[in-house]
Amino acid sequence: MSSPTLIFKKAPIVSLQGQPVLLFNGQQQSLLEALEIKKIRIFSECRSGFCGACKTKVLSGNVQYFSEPLAALEEDECLPCCCIPEADLDLALNPTGAESVLRPNAVNAKAEQVLID
Repeated sequence: MSSPTLIFKKAPIVSLQGQPVLLFNGQQQSLLEALEIKKIRIFSECRSGFCGACKTKVLSGNVQYFSEPLAALEEDECLPCCCIPEADLDLALNPTGAESVLRPNAVNAKAEQVLID
């Protein structure tokens, strides 16, 4: 008899223009809600995928829609109001004002700089 194998899926990191800002842990209903909680400036109207107001360019990564968007999208765009990240995701939104998630090597670089100064 074989023992069961546990498979854990890593929570996606959502970055804005390459700067990591949130770990999408599934506690929010949508990517839009997670971005709003982190105080990311994004315009939205409907939250159901038909107006297209929150249309956002995806620099890398993929999203999964829980409601099929009716707004016209290019291949490199998503509607955060009706999707969640499938894996790590980088969006072309301005990260200004958002709290960043520090990566370990970024922390080490800051510590090294303090030691040098």
